[in-house]
Amino acid sequence: MAGRGRSGDRIEPSFSGRPARDDDEFSLDADDRVVGSRSSRRGGSKPPPERPAPRRRRREPRERERESGGLFGFMRRVIYWCVVLFIWAGIGVAGLVLYYGSRMPSASTWAIPERPPNVKITAVDGSVIANRGATGGEALSLENMSPYIPEAVIAIEDRRFYSHFGVDPLGLGRAIVTNFTAGHMVQGGSTLTQQLAKNLFLSPERTLERKVQEVLLALWLEQKYTKDQILAMYLNRVFFGSNAYGVEAASRRYFNKSARDVNLGEAAVLAGLLKAPSRLSPARDADAANARAQLVLAAMREQGFITDSEVKTAMSQTPASAKSYWSGAGHYVADMVMDELPGLIGDVKEDVVVDTTIDKSLEKKAEQSLVDVLDKEGGKLDASQAALVSIDGTGAIRALVGGRDYAASQFNRAVKAKRQPGSSFKPFVYAAALEKGLTPFSVFNDAPIRIGDWTPENYEKKYNGEVTLATALAKSLNTVAAQLVMYDGPDQVIKLAHRLGIESELQPNASIALGTSEVSLMELTASYAAFMNGGYKATPHVIRRVTTAEGKVLYENTYDSPPRVLSEQIAAQMDTMMMGVIENGTGKSAKIPGWQAAGKTGTTQNSRDALFVGFTSNLTTGVWFGNDDGKPMKKVTGGGLPAKAWKEFMVAAHKGLSPAPLFGNGQLIGDPNSGQPMAQAAPDGGQPVTAKAPPSTIGGIISGVFGGNDNANRYPQAPVRQPSATSGNGPVPPADIAEGGGSGDGNMVPPGDIGSPQTTSSVQPRRTTLLDLIMGQ
Repeated sequence: MAGRGRSGDRIEPSFSGRPARDDDEFSLDADDRVVGSRSSRRGGSKPPPERPAPRRRRREPRERERESGGLFGFMRRVIYWCVVLFIWAGIGVAGLVLYYGSRMPSASTWAIPERPPNVKITAVDGSVIANRGATGGEALSLENMSPYIPEAVIAIEDRRFYSHFGVDPLGLGRAIVTNFTAGHMVQGGSTLTQQLAKNLFLSPERTLERKVQEVLLALWLEQKYTKDQILAMYLNRVFFGSNAYGVEAASRRYFNKSARDVNLGEAAVLAGLLKAPSRLSPARDADAANARAQLVLAAMREQGFITDSEVKTAMSQTPASAKSYWSGAGHYVADMVMDELPGLIGDVKEDVVVDTTIDKSLEKKAEQSLVDVLDKEGGKLDASQAALVSIDGTGAIRALVGGRDYAASQFNRAVKAKRQPGSSFKPFVYAAALEKGLTPFSVFNDAPIRIGDWTPENYEKKYNGEVTLATALAKSLNTVAAQLVMYDGPDQVIKLAHRLGIESELQPNASIALGTSEVSLMELTASYAAFMNGGYKATPHVIRRVTTAEGKVLYENTYDSPPRVLSEQIAAQMDTMMMGVIENGTGKSAKIPGWQAAGKTGTTQNSRDALFVGFTSNLTTGVWFGNDDGKPMKKVTGGGLPAKAWKEFMVAAHKGLSPAPLFGNGQLIGDPNSGQPMAQAAPDGGQPVTAKAPPSTIGGIISGVFGGNDNANRYPQAPVRQPSATSGNGPVPPADIAEGGGSGDGNMVPPGDIGSPQTTSSVQPRRTTLLDLIMGQ
């Protein structure tokens, strides 16, 4: 029954005594607690009154926002995650630093690498001609360089240099923002210390590893050196473009002055180069260099280094342009020094100072004289190049110009080029003849002559008949010179030339009389110095002394005791004969007012080369004009452009000096011992006079008239000998003939043994007639 009376629906238990609803919340009232009053537990007759279930409240949006924290909560979460990310980033950076740092050598082994040695080349007055070496300039302290240079570099490259610790976080952040805004690399965040670390120790590649190592090295540099030391190292090593490392090399490269003398505008140009040395080089783009300099000046003004008035002044000081290469003739000397230096001291392992024999004032005058003549007449006469060497009596080179413009061509034509000297080689032929017993008054017949298959001709293709050796040399007669070679023998001429200083190989043939064997201008000029100094060899040299930066002598030349290579008598006779070249011969354009001067012209076939070599009592100077490709000039002779340039230089070089006579004073008197004339200085030191040959005796004349064998008045004739088919000395191809040219059957040069001593039996005497006696001849 009971079962019948029950409902078939199951009643779920409920803490509230009513059926549970899905939306009811789980809750306990006070009466539901286990710990209740005793009466209620004991009696239990009345159940507690039923309470309605509490209704579920809907939370307001503001309440939910308050629970989630609102804007403040959002910011708190952002800051929290930023801190977390920063910590993890720091851990990552520390890991990278530790990793890449572990790949570096121990810091205890770090050391500043030695700066490549510099070679400082100076003139006789101590002024700098040039610097050579990997850097191209000596190192200067901040105190020794222009104060504008460090100020300009700091203003444009690292304005907080003196306040940061090697790395500039503010500068790095600014660079990141600027580059992000621009969309490409505009600024770099590296400090000067970081740049120095990179230049000293690291490769130029841009990698994370290199950047980390750069920072570590920058911190080490800042800890080990002062700010001034770091800045000085940076300025003396940084690249400024055009192969110039350091401010000294750059200032000499672009402004032709020392960094000690750089003005504000020039300092701004140098500082501006650091951003892009090659692109902003004044030698490449002067406008870009000057525009960048304006930005540097503005930065200096902003930093308070300069005033507005100084900015205006500096804008007029910035150079417009620079030559594309080192300029100035002194660089020919510097190159010559660098070629010779290893042979004197070995490899250069430290900074050295090379004292040279160069006079900078003479060097500038020499360069200017060549440029003046080339600019005035070179174009219309097809002469594009020139060279000059000036040597004193000891062989010291006082001036050397290797070409028209060093910036355009660095080839040294005065030293390295070998060309035919033409008739300027004839003094060696005449000196050999004098050594063999002839005198300046020996008579030769200037007439057509044939030596084998070679018929030398005079430049003007005219002949003068009987002339003395002095006249033949003054007029540069080719026929007489050819006869003299036959009389002397080519081997004797070569021996004398080598004795005086010619080092090049000379061909022993008859045409050597006309300068067909190639020599350099320097060795030719140095050989002439033996005539000027009275017969001593003048070994050409440009280096006087080599010392270290501390003054230790590594080398000093020993040319103070030269050997005698000519007798005084022959040296004086040659001086007098070569004076005639300038006074009455082919070198009239070289006359120097108030000074005795001697010399010789030289012209090769078709005017490919033209030379004048001459001397006073102070200097021996050689000048060459021509073209590098051997292209003929338009009738240019040694008495033309070379003599004019020689005169311009020598007049400038002797300005302010008291005139002094040549050795022997240009006078000839008879030697009572030998019967030959010799030179003797005039008591009053006056101008040279022309002496006449001693008269022949009556007995000699009569003997000559009637066919006697008196040889007192003989004059040598060129021996003629045809090449023998069995002698092994066949015809030799012709060489260019100086001041004229050979002509004849095939224009062939005779074999080298023609004119050898065994042919002297063919010398014929000159017969003096009774008519000569009557006419006083």
